[in-house]
Amino acid sequence: MSKLSIVIVGGGVGGLTAALALRKLGHDALVLEQASQFTRVGADINLTPNAVRALDGLGIGDAIRATAARPTYRISRTWDTGEETSRLPMGDEAEKLYGAPQLTIHRADILKALTDALPADCIRFGQRVQAIDTSANGPSLTMANGEIIKADVIIGADGIHSVVRAALFGPDKPEFTGLIAFRAVVPQSSLSVPNLDAFTKWWGPTPDRQIVTFPLNQGRETFVFATKEQDWKHESWTTDGDPEELRATYADFYPEAQALLAPVSDVKKSALNVRNPMKSWSSGAVVLLGDACHPMMPFMAQGAGMAIEDAVVLARALSELPVAQAVAAYEAARLDRTAKVQIGSRGNEWLRTDGNVDWLYGYNAWTAPLDA
Repeated sequence: MSKLSIVIVGGGVGGLTAALALRKLGHDALVLEQASQFTRVGADINLTPNAVRALDGLGIGDAIRATAARPTYRISRTWDTGEETSRLPMGDEAEKLYGAPQLTIHRADILKALTDALPADCIRFGQRVQAIDTSANGPSLTMANGEIIKADVIIGADGIHSVVRAALFGPDKPEFTGLIAFRAVVPQSSLSVPNLDAFTKWWGPTPDRQIVTFPLNQGRETFVFATKEQDWKHESWTTDGDPEELRATYADFYPEAQALLAPVSDVKKSALNVRNPMKSWSSGAVVLLGDACHPMMPFMAQGAGMAIEDAVVLARALSELPVAQAVAAYEAARLDRTAKVQIGSRGNEWLRTDGNVDWLYGYNAWTAPLDA
């Protein structure tokens, strides 16, 4: 197919992965990011084998492994007794089964691996979209500074509060779940509990209370993610929470679980919302990917994975088919799969006892059929 000019709104994991995939396939890809620069904001990205395979295909596997941790197992434990109810091998065993390991990495480190693989002029910071034109003559963006940017294709990869999605389909209508989430990172040197090299989920007495931990930064840090029921509806991953509230919430958990929270000094707090799967992600040559079209609850740890898969499949489609057919093929390949994960993420029963993840971890975005 001919070389395309493609503008990507949003410089997160999905947007940068799309830029890298498109450029490797011979297209011009420009990323417009509203932040003034990338900083070490956020904490964890959980890359299960399906996502790592895609990143390996883009040639950045060594870069992400240089800073990531490699969990040995995915363990489920009971909140009050500490009983282990499932232990799914990851690490070497996952690589044998699925062609790649599970890796856990700081968001800033995966963004650096992606940006290092892209030319410096591929990303423009401080860019805010004001309007989008989806006319048949070719889509265009009007920026906040008045600049008009035209392209053959515009990709909205601008996250859960997507401006592109709102322009195409109207305001987002999330439903508050009644749950909030805490996130924190602590040095492993401050912990003396077993299984710090594993992804461990402590299942609470009710589905609303749980603690998840896994290693970051090649095992030098532990990431803590925990949820509880609370009528507090502020949806943001940068709002400060109270470490004492975190510890009090799980004061009745098994001593090892409580010990994981003892050294927490800085914690973030966010409301958890659900959105229904969308029937379409596109209008003309403007198309969405990642959280912009299928934001999901974090319980299956697939938000980044689905965005990475989207990016690779969309890049392949745009390289093999005319634009209209490519967008249709991309949606056909992705809508059902992401809806299954999106709905499955709501139930918070993921891997309590079931170790069957072949359908998810074995997915290969580079060879997924494009059947439109």
